[in-house]
Amino acid sequence: MTIGTSQPRELARFYSHVLGLPVTTEEGPAPDEPEEGGWAQIRPPEHTVAPTLNFEYERCYARPVWPSVSGKQTASQHLDIEVDDLDAAVEWAVGCGAVPAEFQPQEDVRVLLDPDGHPFCLFRRAS
Repeated sequence: MTIGTSQPRELARFYSHVLGLPVTTEEGPAPDEPEEGGWAQIRPPEHTVAPTLNFEYERCYARPVWPSVSGKQTASQHLDIEVDDLDAAVEWAVGCGAVPAEFQPQEDVRVLLDPDGHPFCLFRRAS
């Protein structure tokens, strides 16, 4: 999955920390990009089941509004992350720089926003 962002290297480091996956590639900005531009990737170690995430600089990036509002930028995708302990996972993600969304639609799901405003969901593993 590729995530468009205004800060690809910073966002890769954020998700690397949240998910415990290494940043495997970081490229600086292209000549016509600002310092925060570039590209980065996190990928699981060999023989580990986890997503590979790419973070790509988007020149015209606009933070999404969640939940969606007519006429505003909407999220084009979001990550769903299964966890064993929802409260501990939320605390960990907030400690990494996430912010809980104001609206929480379900008891066993927590919507958070990453440092560039992308929503992602933590959900409790079914027993």
